[in-house]
Amino acid sequence: MSLTQEELYQALKSLGMPVAYGSFTSPVSPPFITYQFAYSNDIMADNVNYVEVSNFQIELYTAKKDLAVEKLVQDKLKELGLPYSKVETWLEEERLYQVIYEIQLIGG
Repeated sequence: MSLTQEELYQALKSLGMPVAYGSFTSPVSPPFITYQFAYSNDIMADNVNYVEVSNFQIELYTAKKDLAVEKLVQDKLKELGLPYSKVETWLEEERLYQVIYEIQLIGG
């Protein structure tokens, strides 16, 4: 499914958590989401970019392991037809769990 970055933002906002591109300008309480462009993986041939493929990272931050909030994000990505890979880490300094979902926006 083709989705624009703005549509991705609106879909993430619909989950009811604070959402920002890159980072927040003021402190927010978890759970919250950031997202950002990671790299492109365009389909190319004959020295032309035929299809724009933008890889994004959606980062979910929670104060504790929260399977219900993760399921909200994952269900939204599935609803949007966006396959994802997922990795999790504990950020000791921030005392937060970080779950990163990597997705691709094609043609958006």
